[in-house]
Amino acid sequence: MLISEYLALRNQITVTTGNSVSPAETAKEQSTESFAEALKQKIEEKQGVEFSKHAMQRISERNIDITENGTLDRLNKGVEIAADKGSQDALILVGDNAFVVSVRNNKVITTIAQEELKGNIFTNIDSTVII
Repeated sequence: MLISEYLALRNQITVTTGNSVSPAETAKEQSTESFAEALKQKIEEKQGVEFSKHAMQRISERNIDITENGTLDRLNKGVEIAADKGSQDALILVGDNAFVVSVRNNKVITTIAQEELKGNIFTNIDSTVII
């Protein structure tokens, strides 16, 4: 028997395990799973938080350097932790700076430098992550 004949024969045989599933249905399920996996992978590639226009203005005004000491990576990790816990809006403390983040939108709403943290009240948040 040639390999091509074997493969053709293999695709024609169905195995019954209580539910009759054709090879075409199995292939369709596999392609759906493959698509879902590919989509999930693409979504995970875009993991970094975005910054609102307001947050960008605050970073500039307050001379906050988000590139030093792994601040951006730590911020992303904080957002991930908050999301895993079901948070919607979080205060994430990274080093000397604070970030108010909309976890559900993966967007930094505002930033606060260390000098402005004392005596400040944070409202409309449901969690705090110290990282």
